[in-house]
Amino acid sequence: MTKKVYQVQVALKGFKPKIWRRLLIPSDLLLSDFHKIIQTSIGWTNSHLHQFIKNRTFYTERMPDDSWNEMNNVDYKKIKISDLLKKEKEKIVYEYDFGDSWEHDIILEKILPLDDKMNYPVCLKGKMNCPPEDCGGVWGYSEMLEILKQPDHEEYENYIEWLGGEFDPEYFDKDEVNELLREKNYGCFKF
Repeated sequence: MTKKVYQVQVALKGFKPKIWRRLLIPSDLLLSDFHKIIQTSIGWTNSHLHQFIKNRTFYTERMPDDSWNEMNNVDYKKIKISDLLKKEKEKIVYEYDFGDSWEHDIILEKILPLDDKMNYPVCLKGKMNCPPEDCGGVWGYSEMLEILKQPDHEEYENYIEWLGGEFDPEYFDKDEVNELLREKNYGCFKF
């Protein structure tokens, strides 16, 4: 099979305005590497567990406990994105941080020919900043943004301190993401 390029959209579920990234990735990319690319392109810090979900099957890193096998989990070590997404408009879910439950829709928008002059992965476009880690999922993030609009709010200073300063929910820099994607492990932090 000729190697192809997938144009995928990764979008955080359950939040408006939409937080999303459009990426070009090789069709034979391992899910373990795709996880790193998602972490970097969205802006997560790889501090929590994750899984890909398709048809109620959970693709993730093998965990050394007995319950892992009982939960319809598949070790994704040798699984490629093309094993889960085969045609345009197909979708899978990527979940990050099972406590905050950040779910992302991944949609295969286009299947393109490989361009030998291009280095993959590439972030083509995106919108909005990544929510901070451990802020309580989409509900906690929404609450945090409301409080940040009110400098007189009793929790405002706590959030500013916790965030380490100002937070711009609309910030996104495609060039910064692409620079990170060219680094070892696609710029993804190891935890």
